[in-house]
This record gives sequence, structure tokens and C-alpha cells, in this order.
Amino acid sequence: MSHPAARHMRTAAENVLAYVRSAPGTYAWLVILLINTIIMDQFSPRFRYHFVLHHSTNLRELSHDPVRVLISSALWLDGGHWWPYLILYSLFHAPVERWLGSSRWLLVVIVSHVGATYLSQSVVYYNISHGNAPASDAYVADIGVSYALAGVEGVLTYLITAPWRYFYAAALLLYYGASLLGDRDFTDLGHFTALLLGLACYPLTRGRAGSWDPVLSLRSAWTRVRSE
Repeated sequence: MSHPAARHMRTAAENVLAYVRSAPGTYAWLVILLINTIIMDQFSPRFRYHFVLHHSTNLRELSHDPVRVLISSALWLDGGHWWPYLILYSLFHAPVERWLGSSRWLLVVIVSHVGATYLSQSVVYYNISHGNAPASDAYVADIGVSYALAGVEGVLTYLITAPWRYFYAAALLLYYGASLLGDRDFTDLGHFTALLLGLACYPLTRGRAGSWDPVLSLRSAWTRVRSE
């Protein structure tokens, strides 16, 4: 291999490593999700069913070991089409972690995941207690990182410059609100709650320099493409 080619590959590897290091929490979590998802694909359907229930943040598990399931439920994905979801996860989490820093990003994740879980399961408990839902709903499967994703999507609003942030926030509210009004499933309520919690994390964005203008970014990208 020629020296210029070796230097080019070394520079590319260093750039990738620097990019990953700029959002260590996001990519460490992403690797865990990827490995766990590959492992879960090897389970038999019966074992997988019981495994998911054991790691779910449903009423039964929350009442027995809440800390365990709140953590473990965020480390697994339940679904066949997980590659697009992991890509979407990294597209939102990484810029927020770089912008807020790992500690504040993690706080947004925890607030969204825990808050949305407890509020949505409180509604499940209310419906069961008042005869509006079967008792079996206390054992429903509920794992994944979608509540954390919705919360991060919400706080990302404050990185975007006005007026584009308002269009972005309106699109999020419309998307999650439409799902909530349509099916009225507890997960839809959880997603909408997580979004609101992410928006409520505005105090964590204070003192963080930098605002992203999507129009300027697109113009800059287009200029680079035309100049090549």
C-alpha cells in the first residue's frame, strides 16, 4: 500500500474515531442495542416471548423490580425491522449529546424514559382498576428506547434556529399527537408524554452555544456538491 493511501486511511479512521468520541454515550448504547438485538434474533419464539415480558416495564415488573426493568428495557429492541430504528436513534441522539454534553443528554434520556413509562403505566393501572381494561394488561410487553428517542427529539428543538424550530416542534406534536388520538394505546401516550418531557428540558439547554440553521446547512452542502 502506498504511503499516501495509508495516510488517507489513517486520517479517515482518526476522523471516525473522533466522531464517535464526540458522543460516547450514544454510540456505546448503540453498540449494546445492536449486540442485544442480534442475540435476541437467535432466541426461539417461546423463549423470546418470556424474555421480553421479564424485561418489560409493565405493571407487574415495575411493582416487583422497577430499577432493573427501567434499565434493562432500554437495552433491548422488540421487532424485526430494527436497522432503520437504530439509524434513526443515532441521527437524533448523537447531535444532542454533542450539543448538551453527555451528562445533560443522559438526564434528558432518563427523564423521558422513566417519566413516560410511569405516566403511561399509571393510565393502564387506572383502566384496569376501573374495569376499562383486562387484568392481563398488567403483563403487556413494553421494551425499547422509543420514549428516550421522543424525549431527545423534543429537546433537539432548541438547537434549531427560529423560525425553523417552530415548524420542527409542530411536526413532532402533529406526528405523536395523531398517533395518540388514533389508537389511544398506552405506548402512544408514552411517546407523546416523552416528547413533552423533552420539550420541558429547555433549562438544560441554557448556556450551550451553537444553533443549527437547516437552510444554511443545505445551502452549504449544495455549494460543496456543485464545486466538486
